[in-house]
Amino acid sequence: QAVITGNWGNDLTLLVKAAREVGFEGTFYTFYGNALGAPAAMGEAGIGKVVAVADWFPNTPTRESEAFYQAFRQRFPKPEDDYVHMRMQLMIESLAQAIERAGSTDAKAVATALEKTEVSFAGQSARMRAADHQFQQPLAVAVMDKVGTPGVKFDVEGSGYGFRVVRSVKPEQAEMPHSCNMVRP
Repeated sequence: QAVITGNWGNDLTLLVKAAREVGFEGTFYTFYGNALGAPAAMGEAGIGKVVAVADWFPNTPTRESEAFYQAFRQRFPKPEDDYVHMRMQLMIESLAQAIERAGSTDAKAVATALEKTEVSFAGQSARMRAADHQFQQPLAVAVMDKVGTPGVKFDVEGSGYGFRVVRSVKPEQAEMPHSCNMVRP
């Protein structure tokens, strides 16, 4: 009924296409089904069959997310430049906040300041967990579909296929326990 896979790129696309050819009707749960050429290569075989989990998708159903993605596409209109991840935006905002809080770029001071980082950008929020320096942020689950279907305004890399968000997970729901006993300088 389902395949959970860490495959990406050609390995993922060939798996999905081969499964379709032999009549497999199940779902593929992936981490990388939504990026780097996969949707275009999978084509019709991925519609309704490929589910991806990520920190954010361009079709996240909020005005802030849509405005952010549209601004990105205006700046980078070529499909081959469609490499945008919210985590990168949030991490840079976190680093900037930590440098400002530390008042320097000294690694120890910045690392200490990162422990207090809480950021918001384009409707997404995240925080650094001080105990182990793991970035806690929302996760989203999305299913592949044709652009233009409800919930799929934007496609991936000009492929004609995008991902419709079907579930959002808050950081505190996704956060895993830790046993880190970090030794600080």
